[in-house]
Amino acid sequence: QVQLVESGGGLVQAGGSLRLSCAASGSIFRINAMGWYRQAPGKQRELDAAITSDGSTNYADSVKGRFTISRDNAKNTVYLQMNSLKPSDTAVYYCNANVGAGSSWYDYWGQGTRVTVSS
Repeated sequence: QVQLVESGGGLVQAGGSLRLSCAASGSIFRINAMGWYRQAPGKQRELDAAITSDGSTNYADSVKGRFTISRDNAKNTVYLQMNSLKPSDTAVYYCNANVGAGSSWYDYWGQGTRVTVSS
């Protein structure tokens, strides 16, 4: 079993910055990829950014140039640096980890951390 603990959300003015953290613990044999997703009221959960085991990254068009995903493999932690925040970024942000255990891959989710951007 894998647990993901998120932190770093909060209230920020438009144009400001936040840094989200997600630490993974438990029965981690291999982390294939980790990512950050957002879920705004009335909308589906959407991918913002992901990073794979080889360090390659993928970003949603809406956050390219503003958000940066990074990882610390020694700490099993992924970060999302969010700059130039806009009110439309207001959402609950969820950390995801795709973990290999044995011959299978499993997805785990954090509890979510709230980000509110005021205008």
